[in-house]
Amino acid sequence: MGKTQPASSRFPQVIESVVQLPLTELVPFPDHPFSVRDDEAMQDTTESVRQSGVLMPLIVRPGTDGCYQIISGHRRKHAAELLGLETVPAIVRYLDDDEAIIFMVDSNIQRENILPSEKAKAYKMKMEAIKRQGARRDLTSAQVGQKLKPPEKWSIEKVAADAQSSRSQVQRFIRLTELSQPLQQMVDEQKIGLTPAVEISYLKPEEQALLVETIDSEQATPSLSQAQRMRQMSKLGKLNEDTMLKVMSEQKKPEGMNITLPWKKVSKYFPSSYTPRQIEDVIFRLLAQWQRRQQQNQER
Repeated sequence: MGKTQPASSRFPQVIESVVQLPLTELVPFPDHPFSVRDDEAMQDTTESVRQSGVLMPLIVRPGTDGCYQIISGHRRKHAAELLGLETVPAIVRYLDDDEAIIFMVDSNIQRENILPSEKAKAYKMKMEAIKRQGARRDLTSAQVGQKLKPPEKWSIEKVAADAQSSRSQVQRFIRLTELSQPLQQMVDEQKIGLTPAVEISYLKPEEQALLVETIDSEQATPSLSQAQRMRQMSKLGKLNEDTMLKVMSEQKKPEGMNITLPWKKVSKYFPSSYTPRQIEDVIFRLLAQWQRRQQQNQER
């Protein structure tokens, strides 16, 4: 990494050198899918910058009107703004639109507090960028096998592999981009689960708007089975205000509930030699002990 140097009126020509850029010259990446929220994580970032400065340079690219588009570092820039800083360290990279999109998504997608709608938009942006890149490249012998697949398929496979996820899971998230903004917000707020949301995403825009009204009037969100029935009715042209209300007013059937424990939080309590089965046994044994204590306390 090169030495820090002041930014000039012209864009730096040394790509990997670190420059000090004024905050006034930094603009968000177009259609950046990841929100910058003033939450607890932002408070931690701001406090870190207060104590030590911006340790990791932002990644930017030359934009228009002498400004720089932020590819990675929107939260660090916001923390600097909150602290009244005038400049931040940055690395200028000369990337085309699709290269910048892919780098921007990869730099942010592994964060823990990403909302489903953010992940959905990011996956779709990256998928479309990869498809455009593939369309521009000449076929080579190494690419022929991949190019025989539909562009939609191999681009999703690439997104899934990079995210260490399955192709079907990536597809489910991308379907969320077909939801109206109010429905996306309900998914973000965990009022609607991912799987029912995917089914709802196949409803026409006017049907989704009607569903939002029905959810508000019934004070209930659709279960998976209800969402599936509404999708089928929509396909048959039978989904209207009356049929939707009938489906939504039905008592929900109990559906299985799965609880997933974050591995990072669980693993620190167990030796590295423990197998998943051993860990599960310990957890259930401790839960049984806790239940007995609860019962004893109630009997006193």
